[in-house]
Amino acid sequence: MASYGGSSAASSGSRTNGLAIASLCCGIIGLFFLNIVLGPLAIVFGAVARRQASVKNGAGMAKAGIILGVVDVVLWLVLLAIASSNGGFSWYVGG
Repeated sequence: MASYGGSSAASSGSRTNGLAIASLCCGIIGLFFLNIVLGPLAIVFGAVARRQASVKNGAGMAKAGIILGVVDVVLWLVLLAIASSNGGFSWYVGG
């Protein structure tokens, strides 16, 4: 009979740092949506997760999140430069 309060195989495994997961998710989603907001968040979450890497696993995910965060910010700067070189932004709505 299984005991519900004891340790099991699922709970005895190592856990990944939540900030590393958040950093990676923000970096991936930031490639497509709100990259100026999610890029810096990915960098900050990744930096904090790397400092906590000795306590929990997830140093690789944190590093990937930092890299994707930097890519997000660079992508936003490139898109901003392209938009400004084409005559700026247009908010025309209507027919």
